[in-house]
Amino acid sequence: MALEVGIVGLPNSGKTTLFNALTKAGAEITAYASVTDKANVGMAAIADDRLARLASLVSARKVTPAAIRVMDVPGTGAQLLGNLRQVDALLAVLDGFSGTGNPDGDLETLGLELLVADTDHVQRRLERVEKQAKSGDPAVRNEAEALRAVLAHVEAGRPLSEWRGDLQPELDPLTTKPLLAIENGPGGIDCALEAELAELPDAEAEEFREGRTSALAEVVARLKDALDLIAFFTVSDKETRAWTLRRGQTALEAAATVHTDIARGFIRCEVIRCDDLLACGSHAEAARRGLQRLEGKTYVVEDGDVLNVRFNV
Repeated sequence: MALEVGIVGLPNSGKTTLFNALTKAGAEITAYASVTDKANVGMAAIADDRLARLASLVSARKVTPAAIRVMDVPGTGAQLLGNLRQVDALLAVLDGFSGTGNPDGDLETLGLELLVADTDHVQRRLERVEKQAKSGDPAVRNEAEALRAVLAHVEAGRPLSEWRGDLQPELDPLTTKPLLAIENGPGGIDCALEAELAELPDAEAEEFREGRTSALAEVVARLKDALDLIAFFTVSDKETRAWTLRRGQTALEAAATVHTDIARGFIRCEVIRCDDLLACGSHAEAARRGLQRLEGKTYVVEDGDVLNVRFNV
């Protein structure tokens, strides 16, 4: 499953412009949006120079970079923001270009919008659970009691990132997700320029930037820091591919990232460090030198690991 991020922002802040800069999707930019408008969804590739070298080593017929699934919702209402409950992080686009914008104030406003959306979501969940609690089921009654406490917390104006207890997984709160401020303008990312450059071939765009970091590279770097991301690789002549994972996650979780069936039938995992494989020139030579090892489900994956999961479904 790809890393997922959602773009939020006040009207005319440049949300869709940033979306186009990241995904090259060319989505239509409109001044106003409504709840009937569809979200823009696109993919943004994560550059990693190790991937090309690994693909060249095995003469891979297909090379697939790790990717970010980007969603740009048309507005900030509770219903619209609810579409972002499954994302890993949020990008808050702030007006730093118009001359009348207030990025700090806009960020505070967006934080309140997210809090209102979480409050609405908890209220709706509590209403459903309280109806079910009339059956007398102790577990449901306990959930209703817990939800009342959570509701009191958000109604007091406190985000759920400050909640000290456990949260029901069904809540998927917005205010626990990393919120990365993206100032659209000279003091941050020039989204309009980056959207234009996204329409050019990569080489031409890089030449125009004259060494400046692209919008995508900056966003990826900030996401890596915020989510503590690492990359691992699957390498074969059929397809060589990069994947993202949270630091501290296991070989079983890496297998599930590739495919749930692989995780379900996990037997063992062959692991080679990327640098070792490149230095040896082949899997066979790495194994001959003792640089390939077998690991189980609980092995903690490291950045740059090349994994080959053996499984049986």
